[in-house]
Amino acid sequence: MATSLGSNTYNRQNWEDADFPILCQTCLGENPYIRMTKEKYGKECKICARPFTVFRWCPGTRMRFKKTEVCQTCSKMKNVCQTCLLDLEYGLPIQVRDTGLNIKDDIPRSDVNKEFYTQNMERELANSDGTRPVGQVGKAPSSSDMLLKLARTTPYYKRNRPHICSFWVKGECRRGEECPYRHEKPTDPDDPLADQNIKDRYYGINDPVADKLLKRASTMPRLDPPEDKTITTLYIGGLGDTVTDGDLKNFFYQFGEIRTITVVQRQQCAFIQFATRPAAEMAAEKSFNKLIINGRRLTIIQPVPALYMKAILKAGQSMPLTSRASPLSLTEQILKNVCLVCIDFYTC
Repeated sequence: MATSLGSNTYNRQNWEDADFPILCQTCLGENPYIRMTKEKYGKECKICARPFTVFRWCPGTRMRFKKTEVCQTCSKMKNVCQTCLLDLEYGLPIQVRDTGLNIKDDIPRSDVNKEFYTQNMERELANSDGTRPVGQVGKAPSSSDMLLKLARTTPYYKRNRPHICSFWVKGECRRGEECPYRHEKPTDPDDPLADQNIKDRYYGINDPVADKLLKRASTMPRLDPPEDKTITTLYIGGLGDTVTDGDLKNFFYQFGEIRTITVVQRQQCAFIQFATRPAAEMAAEKSFNKLIINGRRLTIIQPVPALYMKAILKAGQSMPLTSRASPLSLTEQILKNVCLVCIDFYTC
């Protein structure tokens, strides 16, 4: 920005001068001894158009150089990374996070209103301790089941790869292995993921990555409670040799009184019977698709009737139960394999 040192003194007071950027683990890279370059007032923020300090670095070997795209004020208002603009807590696009937490975007779009809103947020940031987000994000609920299911648990360093070499695509690249760009065929140009806009991602509108994740969330399996209100038993699968009945009791007692815990070691499964139906429903809702005990991800299925539980306990082979979407419901799967006369698998 062409502004002399003596002019526009009032606006220069609001320019950002930072010592370190706000980044996610993926953009920072896996190298703990990273080297950055710092350019004071190097570029203008792509959201608020105010000059800010630009940081540039290489996140790893054979990775492309990355730099900060938005100022720290805009980053703190949305609690996002300054480079990829993904949420710092969940690693998801803003549109997905706002949908999961029921946050309504209230950032104005016009330049004058945006500047006024930004100044108010800066005063709020100055009065906070800096450890919690401000604005609508800070007032939102602490977590969401949908966000916990979609969130990444490890950094995705593949996102830092170099761009595709356009000369190689045309068959004219002569650098060979020394070329800093990728020698791969590009994806379909009609793919919606190929058209991403940084402002759309920040404001949480028309983000193709967010649309893809929201569609995935809508098709994820759900755990519908059975109509029979007398059923208070849960099926837990995939125990392995490391999960005991004591581990199950220590985890599930928080949801209510437990009547019995039956572990079938041969089939690596267990049945947990609660004293009340609300306790069973709460345990199923809070544990479905995110139950991890002793480092093992366990499978939890809707409460099963006591009659079918006896059949499974008597069976000498594993029952094909699954918590994922299936053309057969749990009851239909059991009825298909169990004879209700002798309460056993079809051996009579």
